Amino acid sequence: MIGKILGAVAGSQIAEHTSTVSGPMGAVLGAGSVALVKRLSIPALLALTVGGYAFKKWQDSRAADEAKRKSFETPPNAAPA
Repeated sequence: MIGKILGAVAGSQIAEHTSTVSGPMGAVLGAGSVALVKRLSIPALLALTVGGYAFKKWQDSRAADEAKRKSFETPPNAAPA
């Protein structure tokens, strides 16, 4: 019970730093993640962590490539749209 409460608090705090997840949804995800962590094995948790990190790095590099592409498309004297 206390683990779910702490997970919910952590999830709502994390949700404040993201634009796609609101506070209550973060609390639900945090409470649910406690149950997930209890049931998974150590190798599965490590695989999820490494996979999440690799996905984030891929997204960041993709966003940087898109920003670089857009910077070449916009003329220097053009007004921002």
